[in-house]
Amino acid sequence: MFKNKDMQQEIPKKLIATIMMVVLLVIIMFKSSVTIKSGEAGVLFETFGGGVNTENTIEEGFTFMAPWNDMFIYNVRQQAKKEIMPDVLSSDGLGITIEITLQFQPLYESLAMLHKTKGLSYVDQIVTPAIRSATRTVIGRYTPEEIYSTKKEAIQTEIFDETYKICIKEYVQINAVLVRDIKLPKRIQEAIQFKLEQEQEFLQYEYKLQTEKKEAERIKIEAEGKAEANRILNASLTPNILKEKGIQATLELAKSTGSKTVIIGGSDGLPLILGGK
Repeated sequence: MFKNKDMQQEIPKKLIATIMMVVLLVIIMFKSSVTIKSGEAGVLFETFGGGVNTENTIEEGFTFMAPWNDMFIYNVRQQAKKEIMPDVLSSDGLGITIEITLQFQPLYESLAMLHKTKGLSYVDQIVTPAIRSATRTVIGRYTPEEIYSTKKEAIQTEIFDETYKICIKEYVQINAVLVRDIKLPKRIQEAIQFKLEQEQEFLQYEYKLQTEKKEAERIKIEAEGKAEANRILNASLTPNILKEKGIQATLELAKSTGSKTVIIGGSDGLPLILGGK
């Protein structure tokens, strides 16, 4: 009787121990494995191995690790960040609002160093300050008129170059900078627009004058050419030449069929042809 009672007490103890072991194994399995999704990469923190493992970037997929270590997962795809910056000063101190989209991603091979130096908040620590600083620096080189009308592509390129130089040193790659919009104060924009319209009208007027001038020159050259041709022709038509031409024409007529009367010796000494069939 006592044996049965002791056995009944031992069974719950074994069951509890088994359950505890299973729970412990599940916890260990959960802590010892991690799934890194597509477009992500991991950085391993080794608690007893010197901290951040800077030698390897953990690729996507299912990975085992010691339960006392930690895995930090990063998005390594291209990301986009939009910045709207009011009161960016131009070269003459005018406040301008500019909207920019920045495309970037962490350097895959240097992901561990990025984690070691900046961590998961690297966008706020590196990318945002870099694009703001670069934009203010570049806009400060140009006048409002240049910014509004002729230098947008140059501004975009220069902001990209400035941002890239800052971020690449911090293990972040800048892929593109897109200037979406530039807003000047309304009165300044209207003044610039009016000036551009006036310049365009002036250019059209200049073009019209140049066209008319070229046409006048063409007519003059053509008239001078005709006058010169007539002068040369008149100079070449001497009385003797005219007589010779008349004689040649008379001979040709004489050879032709049909009756005709030819009188030799007009007032100018040339043959006269009368009638003819």
